Amino acid sequence: MLLVVGAALVVTVGAGSGGWLVLVAGLVGLAVAGAGLWWALTHRRVGRLLGALLAVGAPVGVIVMYAASGLWPAAVGGLSLWAAALASARSALRKLRRPRAMRTRRTLRPRRPVLIMNPRSGGGKVERHDLVTRAETLGCRVILIDPDNPTDPGMEATRALAAGADCLGVAGGDGTQALVAAVAAAHGVPFLVVPAGTRNHFAMDLGLDRTDPVRSLDALTDGVELRVDLGDVDGRPFVNTVSFGAYAEIVQSPEYRDAKTATALEHLPDLLAGEAGATLDVRVDDTVLHDPQAVLVSNNPYARADPLGGGRRPRLDSGTLGVIGIRVEGAAQAAELALRGERAGSITAVTSRRVDVAADQDRIPVAVDGEALVLPTPVVCTLRPGVLRVRVPRRRPGATYAPPSVDWRHIVDLAFNRPWRDPDGEDPQDAGVIAPSESRPARRTTTVERRAPAPSSKEAGDA
Repeated sequence: MLLVVGAALVVTVGAGSGGWLVLVAGLVGLAVAGAGLWWALTHRRVGRLLGALLAVGAPVGVIVMYAASGLWPAAVGGLSLWAAALASARSALRKLRRPRAMRTRRTLRPRRPVLIMNPRSGGGKVERHDLVTRAETLGCRVILIDPDNPTDPGMEATRALAAGADCLGVAGGDGTQALVAAVAAAHGVPFLVVPAGTRNHFAMDLGLDRTDPVRSLDALTDGVELRVDLGDVDGRPFVNTVSFGAYAEIVQSPEYRDAKTATALEHLPDLLAGEAGATLDVRVDDTVLHDPQAVLVSNNPYARADPLGGGRRPRLDSGTLGVIGIRVEGAAQAAELALRGERAGSITAVTSRRVDVAADQDRIPVAVDGEALVLPTPVVCTLRPGVLRVRVPRRRPGATYAPPSVDWRHIVDLAFNRPWRDPDGEDPQDAGVIAPSESRPARRTTTVERRAPAPSSKEAGDA
């Protein structure tokens, strides 16, 4: 709190009568940048160019104003103290909310492990790291998926079990990991994750070294087991996320794999304006999201409500799905999102054991662990708690702790030693500390009924 007060004093005293100008100009610049980014995403040609100029020009203009008016020392000092205040606040919250590590147990070394490898995953990581030779040296039988005649990894895993395998593993992306993980879970055998894909989010949250997939092979000789959850969407397994709405629509395009940014920019104006794509109704217990533009359902909740799914999951054994929905209805809400982040009204974050997604179409695009699918509606997402035995190296980097978002009301309570409970209903001492057999109660069980009429092309152009 002293750092916050110090930041305010530096701005007000250091800048004199222009102190409030420093604060207001900074906030306005951030809001205008958010609105400009929204216009850039929802328009094409001239509208997109003007929005991009606004998104870049607003913060640059604020910096120029600070420099020209001589307010930059106060601005830099205030921002530095504010950054220190945020770091201090997160440190205080970290002591209360840091989750315990997932429970591990020692097990016997597998005698007949089988590792399924995708040579094309991650731009050829299998060959680049010589994973075939290294795995075979450790006594592992390797099955290579033929890129020119690909087979179902799940079927390969089933055949390997029939031949006597007592451990299944995958060197590939998250989509392939999920298919083989489901077979391992169904037969109760341990599952080995070798991060040889592009992003490897599952491996990251398991605490594996994504930069060196060879280290994951240490689990064969010196490993421990984790019991983690496995997601299910209409009978198909997932280890990370299921996406609905704009992202799911975009990844259906054949051009997306080779030109992700260009493809997204081409489709976003129609998707965000409601002129393309399905109208979704998402039910999560008592919460209803009406016509969200994007929905992310994750195998265990993310530490922060990041609609792009770029965050981290503190646990993979809480027994609950994380759900993030977003609907931005104009430049004003985009500006609020830029200012408030995950606390903006356009973002809804809840948790549950089941998610039902209905639509005004018989079939809708769905992205399952990054794989583009089309599924019949309604689509049902569920979770199977603790069904997957994951074998990981005993010595591994460990999952990087994701710092909590700062709730300043909580910080004030801590500063004055006042009792506090999480607004989501969690005791601060227990937040994030969940045994594998327990589940986290749903967050924010308010019904969110939002169906704003989509702006017409003319209105979007006038904006």
